Amino acid sequence: IAVLPFVNKSGDGEQEYFSDGITEAILTDLSRVSALFVVARNTAFTFRGKTVEAVQVARELNVKYVLVGRIRKAGTRVRITTQLVDGATGGHIWPHRYDRAFGDIFALQDEISQATVAALKVRLLPQERKAIESRSTQNPEAYELYLHARHYLQQRGARNLDIALRFCHQALEVDPNYSRAWASVALCEALLYLRGRSGDSGLAAAEKALSLDPTLAEAHAAKGRALAELGRYEEALAAHEASLRLNPDSFDVRYYFGRTCHQFGRYEAAIEHLERAAQLLETDYSPLGLVSQSYEMLGRKDEATRTVRRALALIESEIAERPDNVHAIVQGAWALAYLGERKRAQEWARRAMAIDPDDPLDHYNLGCSLARM
Repeated sequence: IAVLPFVNKSGDGEQEYFSDGITEAILTDLSRVSALFVVARNTAFTFRGKTVEAVQVARELNVKYVLVGRIRKAGTRVRITTQLVDGATGGHIWPHRYDRAFGDIFALQDEISQATVAALKVRLLPQERKAIESRSTQNPEAYELYLHARHYLQQRGARNLDIALRFCHQALEVDPNYSRAWASVALCEALLYLRGRSGDSGLAAAEKALSLDPTLAEAHAAKGRALAELGRYEEALAAHEASLRLNPDSFDVRYYFGRTCHQFGRYEAAIEHLERAAQLLETDYSPLGLVSQSYEMLGRKDEATRTVRRALALIESEIAERPDNVHAIVQGAWALAYLGERKRAQEWARRAMAIDPDDPLDHYNLGCSLARM
């Protein structure tokens, strides 16, 4: 089965975070069912925003079924329309429309997942049903704030990290024991610590997340990054290894493990983890930037150049969608400088400084770009 990104029909582009979050939650739930093969998130999300026929998707992905949906969120109400489609014929196995209060969002997610399993006549084992119904929080308000935080965290850059951190703290005001929110606090703090914009490395928040849920792979990944920023090499690698054992197919696990390996000069390992991260989230340009630098440090210039071109294509797509993403503009200036496009690199550098002139890491990366030119 392939779960395509649910379409945001709220008439508000700012609600994309919500439709994406619900899609990912249902996709994760179905992935826990041993009798199902579920197409990975990174592959399914390549169809985001595209008009495609379910039969075409099924043929491309070699699946029997496709789950599609639409979401409309207005105030305290949520309407989700789902269709399970036979990939061979295009016929609807079942269409469902759910119209609920936002407070019922978790029960709604469970219902969609379990209805899909039932329609496919797949047996749901007791432990799988329990896993589907388990959540890091049972509070819908905290959950929505967490989805906001993840949306900004994935956009990177100091300004977005500050926003993500505020959303995390709001989520924790609602539910102080929300382990995923604590893990995201740890990541935000570690990345801001690197920029000199936080006095906290994120280690305490990561430990708090792990005290609430020792099996949360993203919390171990956050702990690894926090320890890396503190220069505690062996402990950082041990935390990353723990995260990898728990969930090797998590973007956070692979990306932050790769960052730490790159930081400590383990370039071959960095390439392995970062390339996997790039597969898991195909729209994210950050992993490929570090891959290219790792290739360059290993003296593999041709591979470095090819990877820079791949990164630049993703950066240009990101900037087309979010023209004020300073992090993407800075990374793009570096890529252009690497490729010898001096004029564009200088234009992008000026643009970045006009939008946000106060981030020391941006100044550092632009300095690297200028030095290369």
